[in-house]
Amino acid sequence: MTTATSTAPNPATVGAATLLRFAIRRERWTVPWWLLGIGTLMVVQSVSSQGFYDSPAKLAQLRATMSANAAAIAMGGPTRLLDTIGGEIVFEIFAYLAIATALMNMFLIGRNTRSDEESGRAELIRSARVGRRAPMVAALGTALIADVAVAAVVGGAASITGLPIAGSILLGVTTGGVGLTFAAVTTVAAQVFENPRTVYGSVTALVAVAYILRAVGDVGPTAVSWLSPIGWGQRTFPYVEDRWWPVVLFVVVSLWLIAVAILLAEHRDFGAGLLRYRTGRASASRLLSSPLGLLWRLQRASVLAWCVGVFVLGVAYGSFADSIEQFLRDNPEIAAYLAGDAQDAVNSYLALTLSILALPTAAYGIAAVLRARGEESAGRTSVILAQPVGRTRWMIGNLAVAMTGSALVLIAGGLGEGLAYGVTVHDLTQAPRMALAAAAYVPALWVIVAVAAAALGWWPSVSATGAWIYFGYVVVATIFADAFDLPGWFGAASPLRHTALVPMDAVDPRALLALLAATAMVVGVGLVGFRRRDIEG
Repeated sequence: MTTATSTAPNPATVGAATLLRFAIRRERWTVPWWLLGIGTLMVVQSVSSQGFYDSPAKLAQLRATMSANAAAIAMGGPTRLLDTIGGEIVFEIFAYLAIATALMNMFLIGRNTRSDEESGRAELIRSARVGRRAPMVAALGTALIADVAVAAVVGGAASITGLPIAGSILLGVTTGGVGLTFAAVTTVAAQVFENPRTVYGSVTALVAVAYILRAVGDVGPTAVSWLSPIGWGQRTFPYVEDRWWPVVLFVVVSLWLIAVAILLAEHRDFGAGLLRYRTGRASASRLLSSPLGLLWRLQRASVLAWCVGVFVLGVAYGSFADSIEQFLRDNPEIAAYLAGDAQDAVNSYLALTLSILALPTAAYGIAAVLRARGEESAGRTSVILAQPVGRTRWMIGNLAVAMTGSALVLIAGGLGEGLAYGVTVHDLTQAPRMALAAAAYVPALWVIVAVAAAALGWWPSVSATGAWIYFGYVVVATIFADAFDLPGWFGAASPLRHTALVPMDAVDPRALLALLAATAMVVGVGLVGFRRRDIEG
């Protein structure tokens, strides 16, 4: 008598392969943009660093300068990386590559798990022959494929710019490893929290904690860095030692977190999280009696989180400002990044960093405007507009929250930069000075927000793609146009190129008025489109 061997698939993962193919198709436009941004960042940093430090003497001088500055180490990484030009590039860029890859994975997992549950799409899919774990497995498979692509892009970008192949492969693998770890973290968060925004907020906070732990470990006790996936990646020391064993940490921790996520998924109701919403008030507050109040209530936590994040980034920049003159004397090539030929080194540096702080703030403003698209796609906008609320009033409310929030976020960044700089030079009046200087960049941010609103008003289906492409253009025009001698006309459509470099230069009232007028005009175009088109849902 023969015994038949069962080859039936695990019922819990039935349909995972089909969902994986669907998820890959769904993300076929978003992931390439992430890869393009990450690859471009790697290429630009590698080319510029190899151009600046083209001799052992210059690299040794940089190492001496950086090693004496705790703020520079906290922003970069362990000084052991500065022994080679490849290590110096890792010192400069790895944390940013890791954060970008972590956020890419966060959105991939969140969009294909918790967001689908909240919208009801997952319930519709589960009504077919689909196992309970299949969506999770498909989402993790998509993230794994994206992380392999990140490893290939980062390693390939490093290699084609002349860096050693062995170190480039290791750098790519560790960058993808950070992404995989945070994909697993997001999978756990998707089981714990019921709301996608809470999932994104908690994971973003953990990314920030990982960066801070890495910084503390680099400046102080080394053991602290081993609590951070970003620290694991840096301590592979690509191009210096090429240590592969820390890569095992990414695999072990990711597998453990995935096992935890599977266990948690078995102990929660479908569509719910392990942590339930608190019971709300019996009656709504007066704040919720208007569309603007409702919109502010929905986004206030996001505004606060962005304020804290950009404030911390501002503190990091400000803590280095007092050392910039010595740094430029040791590394005069860096002056190519500063306006005014570094004649006023500190104010030139502060102006540059404020314009850089404006970039993540602009990203917040775009995300805040595009949230209206999510509300529309979910059908909630049509419910609100069925009440005595006009389309113009609703759209203006969204813009008011996005523009007010972006102003608060950038001013918080300026305040943090001024506070850190003021502490180092024993002059706390720098805090309000830099907060006011940051306010000078707000009209430029509003133009970027207005462009996103115009895209939403006329072309809702491609509004996100258009808005983020324009944001990418502004980033290139702001950071790289001067250093790479791009044509003068290239930055003409970037509002930040038409803003005075405060605090190095005086505020130009005519430029501010022109930017405000451009904002009003573009907002008007968006409102016309929003009033004329059909509302989804």
